[in-house]
Amino acid sequence: MTIAAILRTKGSEVVTLPPSASVSGAVALLSERRIGAIPIVEGEQVVGVFSERDVMYCLAVKGAAALELSVGDVMTAPARTVTPDEPVLGALSLMTQRRIRHLPVVDGGRLVGLVSIGDLVKYRIDRIEQEAEAMRSYIQSS
Repeated sequence: MTIAAILRTKGSEVVTLPPSASVSGAVALLSERRIGAIPIVEGEQVVGVFSERDVMYCLAVKGAAALELSVGDVMTAPARTVTPDEPVLGALSLMTQRRIRHLPVVDGGRLVGLVSIGDLVKYRIDRIEQEAEAMRSYIQSS
């Protein structure tokens, strides 16, 4: 069970911003798309992740002036990333250890998707339910 399997189900569309984007614009995009994080991309390189947590930290420190900063000034960097062939359990472990909720998926240095901890937990629960149903069917057919 790999990250590629999650992306096949979820899709690979990812909203990105450059480091020069304003925090206020990024906050509006988070709200509009109802998402929790945006990979920050320069060229094809993921240079950081801007998340709801980054918004809270910069507002706490800078107040309303934080909205005029660039996301490059307040993003979490460097970004922790995974490849499509990363096992789901490995990605879950990384997220738990690093206390992060979003992982850009990079293949050959290029962003190919984004997974959240919710995506990974949903996938694991679905798989466990499928296995349980298969066991119930097997037991009932015996």
